[in-house]
Amino acid sequence: MRATPRWFLLMIPLAAVVLLLSICSLLAQSARSMQGAPASPPPVHPVLVELFTSEGCSSCPPADALLEKMDAQPFAGLQLIVMSEHVTYWDHDGWKDPNSAVIFTDRQSAYEDALGINTAYTPQIIIDGTNVLRMGDTQQADRLFQSVAETTKLSVHLENADIEDGRPPVLRARVEADATTDKRGADVYVAIALNRVETQVLHGENGGRRLVHVAVVRQLAKVGKLEKGKAFDQQIQLKLRPGEDLRNLRVIAFVQEAGPGKVLGATWQKIGS
Repeated sequence: MRATPRWFLLMIPLAAVVLLLSICSLLAQSARSMQGAPASPPPVHPVLVELFTSEGCSSCPPADALLEKMDAQPFAGLQLIVMSEHVTYWDHDGWKDPNSAVIFTDRQSAYEDALGINTAYTPQIIIDGTNVLRMGDTQQADRLFQSVAETTKLSVHLENADIEDGRPPVLRARVEADATTDKRGADVYVAIALNRVETQVLHGENGGRRLVHVAVVRQLAKVGKLEKGKAFDQQIQLKLRPGEDLRNLRVIAFVQEAGPGKVLGATWQKIGS
């Protein structure tokens, strides 16, 4: 894995601020467009937003803040389902990110292969499995979110999501998804994430800073396969990590083409609160 050019890293914080301002502008435009509109709400299109980040990366906090803004649902008609996935390759530069895991490093690497990207870097935001959101490119962000708003998605549902007491506790839920017409089918995933995490970083590039993250993925599991022409309906159970804050959890379910490829549908809900 090659290192990201230093000049690129220095540009990312400013780019994240520019993109954040763009999102706020789009929110204002959306609000204005709703004035005088009928009272019935517009269709809601789920969009999976994955941020690959690290507490050891000094360029990542602005992207973490951007994800928090996205989690507040700034776009009318879009439901942004955000996931903060902390990679491990910064863990050797003075600070080991307590949220990092090899599974997220491997997932990002798989995306780089699928999307034809030569170098993994942080922060990196991937939209619906196929689009990289370019930090600072407001026109691209505008086009991208307008495009995903027009994309037809499979209906995905989480039913009866609850935590069963035990050692360790167990998440139980029913995952349902509409059938796909794609002969290749797709994979069904469930992620368990912490709604909010605050960390006092002691060393490394962010040493002395208190960082805030949202939707920090703790577990990501492939729970089944969506076959062509067949709906998915399965009861799932996942053991939680020992000591997990059960009042600070959300569960995310999504259907994605293998590769990893295009996200066909997604949903989420808070649990344990």
